[in-house]
Amino acid sequence: MKLALTAVIFLSGFLISASVFSQTGNLSGTLTFENGAPVAYASIFIQSLKKQGLSDESGNYTIENLPYGKYIVQVSSLEAELNEFEIEINTASKTVPTIVKRAGHTNLDEVQVVGESYKTQVEKSGFAVNIVDTKEASLRNIQTNELLNTTVGVKIRQNGGLGSEVNYSLNGLSGNAVRIFIDGIPISAYGNSFNLNSIPPSMIKEIEVYKGVVPGHLADDALGGAINIVLQNSVQSNFNTSLSYGSFNTLQASLNGLHRFKKSGFTVKGSVFYNYSDNDYKVSGRSVVVTGLGGVQTPITARRFNDAYRSSGGMFQIGYTDVKWADQFLIGFTGSSDYKEIQHGAFMTIMPYQDRFMESDAALMNLTYQKKNLFTKGLDVTINGLYGKRNRMVSDTLAWAYSWNGERAIDFRGNEYKYSWNSQQEGGPTLARINRNVSSIRTGVSYGIGKNHRIMLNHVFSGIDRVDSDQLRSVLENTFRGTRDLEKSILSLTYELNALDEKLKANVFGKYYQQKTVNIDPEIDQETNEIVDDITSANKIDEGYGFTVSYAVLPNITLLTSAEKAVRLPNESEVFGNDGDNVVANPSIRPELSNNFNLGFRLGSFNINEHDFTVSSNLFTRNIKDRIGLPIETSLNVNDETILYENQGNGTSKGFDAQLDYTFNDNFGLNLNVSRFDLKIVNRGVEIDVPNTPFFTMNGSLRYSFKDLIQKESRLNLFYTMYFTDEFSYLVPQGSNTVGDEFFKVPQQLAQDLGLSYVFPSDKLVMSFDVKNIFDKPVYDNLSVQKPGRAFYLKLNYRINNY
Repeated sequence: MKLALTAVIFLSGFLISASVFSQTGNLSGTLTFENGAPVAYASIFIQSLKKQGLSDESGNYTIENLPYGKYIVQVSSLEAELNEFEIEINTASKTVPTIVKRAGHTNLDEVQVVGESYKTQVEKSGFAVNIVDTKEASLRNIQTNELLNTTVGVKIRQNGGLGSEVNYSLNGLSGNAVRIFIDGIPISAYGNSFNLNSIPPSMIKEIEVYKGVVPGHLADDALGGAINIVLQNSVQSNFNTSLSYGSFNTLQASLNGLHRFKKSGFTVKGSVFYNYSDNDYKVSGRSVVVTGLGGVQTPITARRFNDAYRSSGGMFQIGYTDVKWADQFLIGFTGSSDYKEIQHGAFMTIMPYQDRFMESDAALMNLTYQKKNLFTKGLDVTINGLYGKRNRMVSDTLAWAYSWNGERAIDFRGNEYKYSWNSQQEGGPTLARINRNVSSIRTGVSYGIGKNHRIMLNHVFSGIDRVDSDQLRSVLENTFRGTRDLEKSILSLTYELNALDEKLKANVFGKYYQQKTVNIDPEIDQETNEIVDDITSANKIDEGYGFTVSYAVLPNITLLTSAEKAVRLPNESEVFGNDGDNVVANPSIRPELSNNFNLGFRLGSFNINEHDFTVSSNLFTRNIKDRIGLPIETSLNVNDETILYENQGNGTSKGFDAQLDYTFNDNFGLNLNVSRFDLKIVNRGVEIDVPNTPFFTMNGSLRYSFKDLIQKESRLNLFYTMYFTDEFSYLVPQGSNTVGDEFFKVPQQLAQDLGLSYVFPSDKLVMSFDVKNIFDKPVYDNLSVQKPGRAFYLKLNYRINNY
C-alpha cells in the first residue's frame, strides 16, 4: 500500500518536471454583469482559431490549447450586449475576468450562441446518465440526498432523519450495487463521517448519475450504477458560506473558498461543515406502543428520544493550478468526525434503545494531479489518491429496558426491569471499536488520436487493513481478536469513437476485477499451547465488458443504447460485518453479477419562442445472478435487531424511466419524472417480487422567478417539489393465504415541499425558507422505518463568485 503511494508521488514529480515544454495556453475567466451577477451560457468565440467555449451557470469558462499569440475574443449572449476584447496568450494560463452590459433589447443578428453545455454533452454520450446541477440547491435548505431523490430513476432510501443510514437505488438495483464516488474516489474510503448526509451542496459542482452501465474512468465494481460527486474545482478565487436552522433543533453550517495567486498559480483551497439535529420527530405505527400492567400494549404517538446526530469536518488543500506543468497539483488533508445515537435496530421494534450510540472519525491525506496535453497534444493524465485512518466505535452499556414514551419499561406486574444480557441489543454490553488503515488511488491516462478517436486506461486500487477490539472484553479476549484485510484492484481499458460530424458516438470498454481478503484469527495450538494465527484468505478474479452508442438523428434528437456485463464484489461490511449498522459477518458471500442493457432517446432541447423543453426516456433490463441483499423477510424475523447480507438468488429487473424538463422565458421551470420497474428473484426455487422495494415512483418540481419584485436587480424564486411512492410490502407474500399481509404493507406516499429564496441585488446574499412535507403525511423507506414529518428551515447564504 505504501509502495503504491510512493510510486504515485514519484510519477507525479516526473510528470511535473517533464511537461514544462508546452507551447500552448488556456484562456479562462468569469463573465459578470455590472451588478456582479454571472452571465450564464454565453458564447466565447475566437474567430481566427475557430475556437469556442460556453460559460457555465456561474459565468466561468475555459478554452484550452491556444497557441501563443494575440487574439480577438467575442462574447455573445441573449442577455448581454455583444462584447469584444483582445488577449495575448504567452503563459500556460491566462485569466481574464470580463464585465458585460445587459442588453436593452435582443438583436438576434448580433448573437452567435455556439456549443452545448457539459450536461448536454454527457447526457448525449450514450450512457444512461443524468447530470444533477447543485447551483440552486446550494442556496436552499436541501441536503444532497434530497436533491438526488428528485432525479429520474433514483430512489433514496433513508432510515430516518439527518445522519441515518442511506440506501441508493438505481433502476431497481440498490445497496452496495450502487457505488458512490467523490471525484472518482470511492466514498467508502472517507468513512461514515464524510458522506452525502454531511457534504453540503455548496461544496459540490455537479453530480453524475450513471444507471446500469458505468464508464471506464470510474473503474469500480458498480453493478447497478454509480453516483459521482464532483467537488468544486474552479480556479477562480471564490468564497461561500451558509448557515441554516430548522425543526428538530437542526443546525447546518458550511464554509468553502479558494484563493489563487495569479502570477505564480499557487492555490489555497479549503472547506468546512457542521451538522447537528436532535431528530426528535414524532413516530407512530404497529411497533410504537407502551406495555402496561398485564402486558397490555397501548399504541401511542411518540417522539424519538435517542436519535441525535452530529457531524463536522473539512478539507484543506494547497498546490498549483493552471500552470505549465499542471492543470491541478494539490496535496491536502481531509478530517471528519460524527456522533450518532441509535434509536432501534433494523426494524422499529416495540422496545427502542436508550444510550446506544456510535462515533466515527477519519484523518486522510490526499493528492490530486491533472494535466492535459502532457508531452504531446491529446495525452491527458489524472491521479487522485488518499491514505489515512478511519475509526468507528459503538457504545452499548445500559441494561435497563425502555418504552417508546422514553421511560423505563415495566413487566406485567408493573416493575421496571433490565435485560438479562445487560445491554440494549442482544449480545451483551460493548464498546466495540474498528480501526482501519485505508488507501485509495485512482489513475487515468487517455490519448486522443485526432478528433475522432480516444483510448483510455484507468485503474483504481483500494485497501483496508482492519482491526476489531472491545474495551469491555478481557485482555485475553482482546488478544484473540482478529484482523481483517481487504484489497481491491480494478483495471479498465476504453476506446471512444466520434464520427459522422459528431453524430455518432461509441464507447467500448473492458474491466478486470480482483479482490483479496485475509482473515487472521489468533488461537491456541492444542499441542504446544502457544498462540498461533489461523489465516483464511480468498482471491476473487472476474472480468466485465460493455459498450455505449449514441446517434444524433437530428441535432436535437438522439438515440442511445448501452450494455455491460457488470460485477459487484462483496464489500467490507458484507464480508466482515459491522456492529454499528447491526450487520453480522458473512465470509462465504459470493460476488454479484448482472447483464445490464439500456435503450433510450433524448428529444431536445426544443426552443419555440420563449418555450424550451427536453424529453428523455430509458428502457432497461438487468439480469442478476447471486443478488446480494438483506434476507428475504418473513413474519418470523421482522423483529430481528441484526441483519445479515446474503446471496438472495438470481433475478431480473425490467422497467423504464422518463423525464420532462420545461422552461418559459427563464422564469418558469417544470420537471417531471417517473420510474416503473419489476424486480423479481428466484429464492429457494420460487419466483417472488423482491420485498422492501418500491416499484413505482414519481417526482415533480416547479419553479417560478420574480425579477425586480422588491428591489431592482433582485430575484424572488418560488419552489414546489412532489415525491410519490407507490404501495409496497417489506414482507414476502405468505402464499395463497394472504390474511394479515396488509399488516406489512407500506401505503402510498405523497410528500410535498415548498420553498422560496430571495437573491439580493448584489447577487451575493441569498435568504431561503423551506417547508418539508407540508401536509405532515407519514413517510417511510427501508423496512417501514418512519421518516420526519412537517419541518421548517431558514437559511442564509453568502457568496463571492470571483474576487
